[in-house]
Amino acid sequence: MSKQAEQARQALGARLREIRKDAHLTGRALAALAGWHPSKITQLELGKRGPSEKDLRAWALHCGAENQLADLIATVRGIDSAYVEWRRQLRTGLRRRQEASASLYERAALLRIYQPGVPPALLQTAEYAEVVLRSRQRFRDLPDDVMAAVAARMDRQRVLYFGGRRFLVVLEEQVLLTRFGDDKVMAGQLDRLLDVMGMQRVSLGIIPAAGPRLIGPGEGFVVFDNELVRVETTSAQLTVTQPAEVAVYAHAFAAMQAAAVYGAEARALVEVARARLSI
Repeated sequence: MSKQAEQARQALGARLREIRKDAHLTGRALAALAGWHPSKITQLELGKRGPSEKDLRAWALHCGAENQLADLIATVRGIDSAYVEWRRQLRTGLRRRQEASASLYERAALLRIYQPGVPPALLQTAEYAEVVLRSRQRFRDLPDDVMAAVAARMDRQRVLYFGGRRFLVVLEEQVLLTRFGDDKVMAGQLDRLLDVMGMQRVSLGIIPAAGPRLIGPGEGFVVFDNELVRVETTSAQLTVTQPAEVAVYAHAFAAMQAAAVYGAEARALVEVARARLSI
């Protein structure tokens, strides 16, 4: 089990402990009600073993927390699959990683995208994507299928142009300044962002670096409808499906939106970054 999955199981154990305490039950009392050995309660609450769905049903029943059962089951189902080790997933190269995500984008009607450091893949130019993917390939010593991965990433961008989807995008101002490639590549990418601002189905906001905000920059994520969130960290990709946690990301996105500027103000930030380039 990956470190991230282990941490998720520990977090679930802590939540189970809180539910038991809220029910004013000792570990021994709950074990007696469920017909378990008391050590099982300890192991589950410490995350040393994962609960089955049957375990969760018994826990919720005896603690009077059946209203939380759906979230608990969603959590335990997601622990083994939620954290995907990049090394394991990318053994066959970057192209498959791009193709694997395509269906998520095609099924969603509303995508809420937040990025703190680089433009989202859906808005990258081919030249910019090549530099980004090349750096990832070299950093992780992956098979060199960068050009095929770029082609797959560009193909995925078809979702911007058909169907009734809506794209709500919020970027930190740092996205405009993070350097991948030379001035020509950066200029092309900034021009692409300006073009996207004119698309009717895309709302693109930028959070000014010096502007007021409710929450600080975090990891990049995409909320697909209200059903699933994809979060990318340095070492892993996290898939969140638990309804309560999806709602947290949706709430965070709303806070990011409130801090962003749009329209002429957003264009001005991009144009200032563009003017700094020697092209």
